[in-house]
Amino acid sequence: MCELLGMSANVPTDICFSFSGLIKRGGETGSHKDGWGIAFYEGKGYRSFHDPIASADSEVAKFIQQYSIKSTQVICHIRKANRGRVCLENTHPFSRELWGQVWSFAHNGQLKGIKKKPLNGYLPIGTTDSEYAFCWMLGRLRAEFSNKPTSKVKLRKLIQTLYTEIAQLGVFNVLMGDADNLYTYCTTKLSWLTRQAPFVEAKLLDADICVDFKKETSSTDVVTVIATEPLTSNEEWTKMVAGEFSVFCLGKKEFTGFG
Repeated sequence: MCELLGMSANVPTDICFSFSGLIKRGGETGSHKDGWGIAFYEGKGYRSFHDPIASADSEVAKFIQQYSIKSTQVICHIRKANRGRVCLENTHPFSRELWGQVWSFAHNGQLKGIKKKPLNGYLPIGTTDSEYAFCWMLGRLRAEFSNKPTSKVKLRKLIQTLYTEIAQLGVFNVLMGDADNLYTYCTTKLSWLTRQAPFVEAKLLDADICVDFKKETSSTDVVTVIATEPLTSNEEWTKMVAGEFSVFCLGKKEFTGFG
């Protein structure tokens, strides 16, 4: 299966450390060699990079690893293809506009029968079941709310309902976000940790890299990292359970529910 990496932070933060561990799994320490992508939010702005080759061999990935892009929210994906050929258009994260914001989406797992669901207003560019599921969800959100709802609770409840419906079709580990919130769902594998004061040194599992976060942060920084598998060897990661839906905002977990 593919692997996911997400970050939510209360101040613009770079993800170079975690990304350095993840890209090793894309063809070096892991078999996820069929492309990779990363999306950054900067205020209302959005930028993304994709490459249909193994991240361990990608010059674009090496550039991102060394270039400190500061962001409050990041979604990253390394692919092991099972549905759809290896090509740029099938490389996650996918993105679309909804209510004047860019939404992005990355998924691992297979969804049997997802393409039987009717689409409304959004069409996939590639052939993955993941992108189809994303388009279906955005169509449902726009059909329910013509403008972005003022109630975060109503939006959250609808997203949780849609996630739960899709999860009935197979494995649905997912990161989806707009510029403000990161919506996650786990059916098999997702773990998370929050870094905040007092900060400690962290060591990557897949690369000989350590960072002393006391030297890289301020006392008010809060950063949460979500990953398919833990990325560090000396930090306490919390494993999500099957059916767990969570919302992260500005580095903190705002909500957890089950369905």
